[in-house]
Amino acid sequence: MLMSRSDSQIITSVGIDIGTTTTQLVLSRLTIENTASVTLVPRVSITAKEVIHRSRIHLTPLLEHHLINGEEISRLVEEEYRLAAVTPRDIDSGAVIITGETAKKENAKALLDVLAGFAGDFVVAAAGPNLESIYAGKGSGAAAYSAEKHQEIVNIDVGGGTSNFAVFREGQAIDTTCLNIGGRLLEIEPGGDRVTYIAQPMQAVLKAMGRWIRVGEVIQLEHLREIAALMAQSIVEVILSKNLSSLTGELLMAPPLSLNYPLNSIMVSGGVADYVYKDSPPCSVEEVSAFGDMGPLLGWMLREKIIAAGFALIKPLETVRATVIGTGTQSISLSGSTIHVQGQTSLPLRNILVAKPFPEGSAGIPAAAEEIGDFVRKSVSLLYTEGQTQHLALAFQGPRTLSFLDIQTLAKGIVLGVDEFIAGDKPLILIIEKDCGKILGQCLTALCGKHRELICIDQLCLENCDYIDIGKPLMGGRIIPVVMKTLVFDTKKL
Repeated sequence: MLMSRSDSQIITSVGIDIGTTTTQLVLSRLTIENTASVTLVPRVSITAKEVIHRSRIHLTPLLEHHLINGEEISRLVEEEYRLAAVTPRDIDSGAVIITGETAKKENAKALLDVLAGFAGDFVVAAAGPNLESIYAGKGSGAAAYSAEKHQEIVNIDVGGGTSNFAVFREGQAIDTTCLNIGGRLLEIEPGGDRVTYIAQPMQAVLKAMGRWIRVGEVIQLEHLREIAALMAQSIVEVILSKNLSSLTGELLMAPPLSLNYPLNSIMVSGGVADYVYKDSPPCSVEEVSAFGDMGPLLGWMLREKIIAAGFALIKPLETVRATVIGTGTQSISLSGSTIHVQGQTSLPLRNILVAKPFPEGSAGIPAAAEEIGDFVRKSVSLLYTEGQTQHLALAFQGPRTLSFLDIQTLAKGIVLGVDEFIAGDKPLILIIEKDCGKILGQCLTALCGKHRELICIDQLCLENCDYIDIGKPLMGGRIIPVVMKTLVFDTKKL
């Protein structure tokens, strides 16, 4: 039973994106409504959005190549707030996302904690490669394109350190992977020709070419072209074949794309993407190194490889600005006998990432446990990164009423699907639209044992890649506070 439900409201939200090469900030005004009727479970919808401030694209400040300069990042955000004439008190919600090689940096978690105060009721995430791929494809417009055109499309987000691939069908991500290739793996004196840094993945590229470069060496345009051509070929190879070269296999940071779907269209986003869509290539080392790396040349070479492979190259809504612009939130309190919380739970939990095995518009929850398990396994694998510490929740909705036998089958399928991803010492978190959280929890307890920490909440409707906060149960466990969070992207029709 719903204890409370917030009305339509207008909020100010922020999206802060910290990547390997660039950092940016977007402020937006969002109108949030619960579009479900009074008798139905709550559904958070963004009914209007307006970008009110876009920062300039800043180079991500580093103390050295393995340390983010948190103080400088904070100063940068403060300055952009000043330019937009807002203070942290004016911000109702937001998202702080660290992506690419930056997410691996030693002090990334500490940096997220520092920035949390700038974003009100915030989502904070150091996005792994799979999740970053999905975010980029939503921000670029690839997800919307696939829904509008009813065809598969791959978005390749090429940044400073990585290339993230996400395949979309009918607006939903169906496959992802990541390649450790980006425009800033080789750094050059800005506007010059002297090498200043060589990242480890670039060493693998040079080894495959049988060439060697040292820091401080002067590099020629022809040499840069050869390097960029091999890097671009490796990127395109990921979407062309399951039989990858040894170099591409070595640089792959996640399982390869399954390629068991038709794929004719490509969209490219990220900092390198602007040069994919230019009409002419950089013609000198000085042009290539304008930003202290080889991104402009990699972008042009990628354009040539994509066209030569016969793909349709679709221009995105956003390239380097394909990022989150804010977060819509709704706070509610749930009550009743259908909520199931078992074990010494670590509540409250914040920023739980939601995986939804059966998206809206699908046929709903299958009747066989093995089929349910396959869907669960696939949806979790799209968001899961090895060694991930962030909590995951599974969300289910379906058009049909679930019988007790259906719920037993669902429980069996959940266990089959999550075993290899969610360790036994982590809570198993389930969110189901139907009024059956208690029964589902009891069925899972019978399968997993009473030692398993288990949280089952019903009468909520969430989407894939949403986030949820779950508070400590109140009034002897009869009420549980929940905050639903939806990341917002500035997508319009292409």
